[in-house]
Amino acid sequence: MSRSVSTLTRADLAETINRKMGFSRAESLDLVESILDHMCDAMGNGENVKISGFGSFVLRDKKERIGRNPKTGVEVPITPRRVMTFRASQTLKERVARGS
Repeated sequence: MSRSVSTLTRADLAETINRKMGFSRAESLDLVESILDHMCDAMGNGENVKISGFGSFVLRDKKERIGRNPKTGVEVPITPRRVMTFRASQTLKERVARGS
């Protein structure tokens, strides 16, 4: 079974806000940008972001560890870093599973 995979963009989100809320296209795009900027700022400041019914963007600090170059087998240190993961809400998981 083959299915086409498309991508939802900022412009798509703005278009939906424009249609459903009646804001102008420029206002809708500004709203989308403002929300995304706020989320990025929060995560940049070390905060997790939770959107009820959608999911959580969770930050995790990883310690330094030893890795191995898969081609050469040489051990190299991997520096400590902060990573972000996304955990889908149960609601989102159910919607994806049923395809709607």
